[in-house]
Amino acid sequence: MPDETDALVEIAVATAFFKPIEIDALRLVLSDYHAGTAGPGQTAVTFEMDGRPLAFAYYAPNVMTDRGWHLYWIFVDRSAQTRGIGAKLLQHVEDDIRAAGGRMLVVETSSLAHYEPTWHFYRKVGYRQVAVVPDLYADGDDMIVFLKRLSEPTPATAG
Repeated sequence: MPDETDALVEIAVATAFFKPIEIDALRLVLSDYHAGTAGPGQTAVTFEMDGRPLAFAYYAPNVMTDRGWHLYWIFVDRSAQTRGIGAKLLQHVEDDIRAAGGRMLVVETSSLAHYEPTWHFYRKVGYRQVAVVPDLYADGDDMIVFLKRLSEPTPATAG
């Protein structure tokens, strides 16, 4: 809901994982989403308790792939972290992608040391690290790519 934007941004800021440029991007993404101008298949989901948002995820199909999807955002309010809410939200995302025929979900995150809990989270829920792009976010801040298959591979066809 558009009126949740400020609350979601506050939650994202309070996690201390997102840089100012990423917070600006979150506001823009939410603005486009609520205005109906987001790209095809882009989905925002919010986990709420007692009428207030506690967690958020944003994902979309990668239109230049065969049923590949990308998780752009996932975060949980600091007061609710380590209670399984992030895992449940991510499971919902994965189930939704499977229902849409998606075959894999890609996640990108930073290599900075304070992201170690993030890496642990993705590994714990079945993602594997498949790539590192050196210095992508900034000098000394690599992009780490995680992947989870959501369906069985199909044999390649000759063509």
